[in-house]
Amino acid sequence: MRLFEKKISSEVKYEGRILTVCSDKVELENGTEAYRDVIRHSGGVCVVPLTDNNEVLMVRQFRYPFAKVLLELPAGKLNEGEDHYACGLRELEEETGCTCTEYKYLGCLYPTPAYCSEITHMYYAAGLKRGTQHLDDDEFLEVEKIPLDKAVEMVMNNEISDAKTQLALLKVKMLLDNNKA
Repeated sequence: MRLFEKKISSEVKYEGRILTVCSDKVELENGTEAYRDVIRHSGGVCVVPLTDNNEVLMVRQFRYPFAKVLLELPAGKLNEGEDHYACGLRELEEETGCTCTEYKYLGCLYPTPAYCSEITHMYYAAGLKRGTQHLDDDEFLEVEKIPLDKAVEMVMNNEISDAKTQLALLKVKMLLDNNKA
């Protein structure tokens, strides 16, 4: 078994501001053909900003697809050709007004690998220095400090639904508990 699919053709069905939807025709490993609907997305970054008091700076913002406010880590979309390292620093400052003296890569995640090409890169930030927020014109959010242990408890109690936030918080907690952050 090769576990491989070869793209034969791709047709753009929709091209929007942040994503493109394609219908791809593929050849399966047994020689038969199938179709795959794929959302192409440039990817994004999230940051776990941790204060000297072990509090995470989190953001509350309205998420249109769910018609409710979600509690998340500061995050954003990668611009075309943008390095994820720089994107995370930019988003940290834009959304929280903070810069940092310590910045560590935590890895990446594939939020919905069955039909979306998005990759989210995760970072840990410490040594925070307060500055000024620089929100996008269409961005409205509130910054909230939550003790790391409380944020992890909220993940475990299903009070935080966002996947990138769940994973990044749990990674940072584990790294700190093992003195590896």
